[in-house]
Amino acid sequence: MKTLDFYPTTDIDELAWPEENYDLTIDSPALSFFTDFQSNKPLIVESTWSVLNVKELMQKEHVRLKFVIDENKHFIGVVSADDIIERKIVQKVSEGLERSEIVVADLMTAKKNLKALDWQDISKASISDVITALKNDGERHCLVMDRENHKIRGIFSASDISRRLRLNIDIQEKTSFSKVFTATL
Repeated sequence: MKTLDFYPTTDIDELAWPEENYDLTIDSPALSFFTDFQSNKPLIVESTWSVLNVKELMQKEHVRLKFVIDENKHFIGVVSADDIIERKIVQKVSEGLERSEIVVADLMTAKKNLKALDWQDISKASISDVITALKNDGERHCLVMDRENHKIRGIFSASDISRRLRLNIDIQEKTSFSKVFTATL
């Protein structure tokens, strides 16, 4: 067994930081902005977890979206900060659930209601193409699937893109009849 020594840090002034690429522009390859799940673990929650706990967790972690898995660790949907707003929790309470009984599966967006870009397409695209797709679809996040291997390969986040480009990306959520109808109930 090797003995490890401790050293004083009094002469150390700097923290190590990931190298920032300041040469990024809207014409940069989309993959420069892509969170690839082959090298970064997806942020997950289980479908049976309390919505109140997940809401608190997401606020602490400063994330707006998590992937939802079932008891077999299969991808079944996503839950966003917009899915677990107080109004939606109160609606579930009005349906007879106790606040503490509401679980992620009650408010998440099921995978059958999600769309994704294809890995092959984004590997040839610029980040401008992705921004346009996000704006056109009114989405802050965009899943990317590897159709050949039947997996969600990763995600784009408008806030991450905005931060890295130092550019305000204004995503206007599309208003659909169903969203207007359910908001008035």
